This record gives sequence, structure tokens and C-alpha cells, in this order.
Amino acid sequence: MIGQKIVVLGTGGTIAGTAARAGDNIGYTAAQVGVEQLLAGVPGLSGLVTEQVAQIDSKDMDCAVWRALALRCAHHLDDPGVRGLVITHGTDTLEETAWFLHAVLGARKPVVLTCAMRPATALAPDGPQNLLDAVATAQAPGAAGVLAVAAGEVHGARQVQKVHPYRVNAFNSGEAGPLGWVEEGQVRWAQNQPSALDGQAQSAIEKIANVTAWPAVEIVTSHAGASGRVVDALVRDGVRGLVVACTGNGTIHHALEAALLRAQDAGVRVVRSTRCAEGRVLPKPGDRWPASDLSPVKARVALMLDLL
Repeated sequence: MIGQKIVVLGTGGTIAGTAARAGDNIGYTAAQVGVEQLLAGVPGLSGLVTEQVAQIDSKDMDCAVWRALALRCAHHLDDPGVRGLVITHGTDTLEETAWFLHAVLGARKPVVLTCAMRPATALAPDGPQNLLDAVATAQAPGAAGVLAVAAGEVHGARQVQKVHPYRVNAFNSGEAGPLGWVEEGQVRWAQNQPSALDGQAQSAIEKIANVTAWPAVEIVTSHAGASGRVVDALVRDGVRGLVVACTGNGTIHHALEAALLRAQDAGVRVVRSTRCAEGRVLPKPGDRWPASDLSPVKARVALMLDLL
């Protein structure tokens, strides 16, 4: 039987940020407030287990922090007394961390990432409500897998994307829509909840625990006037995989395509995604490279894990 304990893992981010002036929502320093102190300031969140895994601005997220976070998640998920996890995270790379954890954990319990667009010192911070909603989601019947909660919406790890640099409702799931909504402490699931939570995790946690060197995978973008210079330089530098943020349905500028063919001949794995905000690349006969149905940043995570 699954217990009712909720564990909150802190990694920093804007939700833990502070500014010199209470009215300043952009001139702040991220990752200044510890997760225990953060929860202490929110009525109704007493009694939760807290752990500070990292204290960074999420723009600086890296593989070492991902590894540490995944191992701590796995540790707590194995505890039968734990109902679910909440992770406080910066907004900039939340979607990448969500997909990484989805890929390596195979979590049957809820792992809920939450965040804030305003620092803890704002006149009207959004972090406290997001924390309350994240805990409510972790406790909700039917909650499972890696989720993201912000501005009253629940998103799945596959679809969630940051789509705005400033407003508090900065996340959405594109044409798929949210999995549900948190309303006065209760989660109302949308009809697409089961399919959005489906998917086979790669169960890579043992490999993550023992990894000493992560494979170098980079993203290149196709655009008007694109050249292959960046690709050639990355190949010389030892890159092992490339994700192409393609135009439209996986199309690539001819000069960039020629460089990618040279990279492939040198043993580099190439995967296509689309730079379009919605939809996915539909494969067609004659395609040179496989197409991912993930966004470019998530396709990079998937290719990196595949290379491991």
C-alpha cells in the first residue's frame, strides 16, 4: 500500500529567487531561498519532507544535477511510505528536466515539477499557489508519472513547453492541451489524461547512476541562409549526436543538409525535429534521418539517453 508522505525536492529557480525591491519581477537573483524556508512561508504545507538537491538558476541546468535529481527521485519513489514527489524548479529548462525524469524513472507514483515566474519577494508571488497546487496534484487520485503544475494547470512531461518569457501562465501543452486543472485544492482531470500519461520509460536509472561521461549532443537550427559551418565545427569537436530543429515538416536548408550528411559519414547520429510550436514531423519515403515527435530540446534529451 502506498503511503501518504509527500517529499519536496528543491533545485532553486525563480520560485526561490529574491530581488532588492518587492516590485521587481525581472531584476532578481534566482535560487536564493532554501526549499525548507520556501515551504515554511506557505500556509498549509507544514509536515512535508524536504531535501535540497541543488540550488541553481535553471538556465544553468546540467547533466550532473539531472543525475543527482534522478537518483534522489528513485530513492524516494522506492519508499512505500511515499505517496509522491514535488520538485521546485526554474522555468527555463523545466520542460527538459520533466522529459529527462520521465525517460529514466518510469514513475508509477506522481513526480510533480512546479515553478514560478515571479521571485519569492514579489508583491504578488505565484510560487506559493503553484506549490499548493503541486502538492494537491501529488496527492490526487489517479496522479502518476512526471507532471508539471503551474498557473492552475497540470501538464504532461511529453507536451509541456514554456511559451512566454514573462507572464505567470507561461506554460502550455500546445494542441494536446493540459491534463487537468487544479481548482481550490482539487484536481479536475481532462479526458486526455490516460493517453498523456502513457509511454514506456527507458528505465535507465542504473546507467545514470554509473555514468562518468555524458555523450555530447547538440541542437542545430535550419533557417533561411543556413550554412554547415556550425555542424562541421561540432564534428571536429567530437559531437556524437545532432538534433535538427527543422523548418516545417522536417525540411532542412540544402547547405545545412550537406553538412549533416558529412557528420553522418563521420559517425554522428542525426535526428530531426521541427521548430514549429505545434505538431510533429510526419515521416515520408526517402527521408534521410528519423524524425522525433518531441520538441528539439526534448529530442536532444532522448538522443543523449539513447547514446548512453
